[in-house]
Amino acid sequence: MRILLIILIALLGSACSIYQPDLQQGNVLEAEKVAKLNPGMTRRQVLFVLGTPMLKNPFERNRWDYVYLHIDREHEKREYHRLTLYFEGDTLARIDRSQFE
Repeated sequence: MRILLIILIALLGSACSIYQPDLQQGNVLEAEKVAKLNPGMTRRQVLFVLGTPMLKNPFERNRWDYVYLHIDREHEKREYHRLTLYFEGDTLARIDRSQFE
């Protein structure tokens, strides 16, 4: 009976600490890959370097948004990166790195 009570207390005590894993969403944006981007590249070349963008606006077909969010729950840190690419036809025209650290 005593062993059963100890096991029950141990189980109840372990249930109080809920594990919350780190949260990662979106495209992992590595600085080395972003540095390879140059105006004049084709859409296929951009896809080869960065992969499929997280956001493609169906109303704005010439804009691709690569977004990455990482939440470290243990250290209560948030990391947010956004890279926006603008195309003219099939060619990369402009790169907005303003929200990319």
